[in-house]
Amino acid sequence: MESTDPATGQTLPSDAIQRVLFVAGLVHVYNIPPMTPGKGHVAASWTADGNKRQIFTARLRVIETAVPVPGTDGEKVKTDIVLEDSRNGQLFAAAPYTTQAIVETVSDSSRFFALRVQDEAGRKATLGVGFEERSEAFDFSVSLQEAQKTLGWGSQSAGSGKKPAVAEQKDSAEKRDLSLKEGETITINLPGRRGRRKPDTPPESSNASLSSFSLPPPPSSSASSTPRNPGILPPPPSASSVRQKRLSAQELGFDDGKFGEFA
Repeated sequence: MESTDPATGQTLPSDAIQRVLFVAGLVHVYNIPPMTPGKGHVAASWTADGNKRQIFTARLRVIETAVPVPGTDGEKVKTDIVLEDSRNGQLFAAAPYTTQAIVETVSDSSRFFALRVQDEAGRKATLGVGFEERSEAFDFSVSLQEAQKTLGWGSQSAGSGKKPAVAEQKDSAEKRDLSLKEGETITINLPGRRGRRKPDTPPESSNASLSSFSLPPPPSSSASSTPRNPGILPPPPSASSVRQKRLSAQELGFDDGKFGEFA
């Protein structure tokens, strides 16, 4: 099946690839008044007076198209927001998503957006688009964020218009060689330390170091008479000394009786 450009209806090359990022089966399209200075777009004014500004009920699709560039390995990628007749798929209006300003939010609702469409002759008009469900409006915003990443916009500010409509994707990119060549050096200047330096502790004298290991003074003569180890009992007396100290009963003044009671 041949693929066609969603914005122009022209036939695309056979190797072109299209991807649908979002589909909403039923959205309301409005002919909106100019934006109010200081307030932006106000959806309440679109639906006032019995919804007289509504002009069409359409199907909305966000389509990404990638076309290979002849003679290179790259491809051109673009994104279009199209409003179609939900019954037969006929194109009603298309908005090439070239800048973030193509889609603007309103100040009083999360379901309505201002969409800047463009025809084949380059004429532009701003239409109002309203979703019936907030979840659909949220998914629509998510699909636009995905398109911005694919187009490589990054942190481009809304309405800057500096990004081209077509982003080229390249498989290989130039890389800077930051390695040092032969003979090259790197000089690193370290900042000086301005904090106070802790004063060095003066070394202790040799006398002070030796005094802690000096021997105690010898004991006095009175201390030497006392046993060195008071907790140890003295040795028992010899047998001869015991005999000398032992006295007989007669020497003590006792008479050795007949029966020898005191023998």
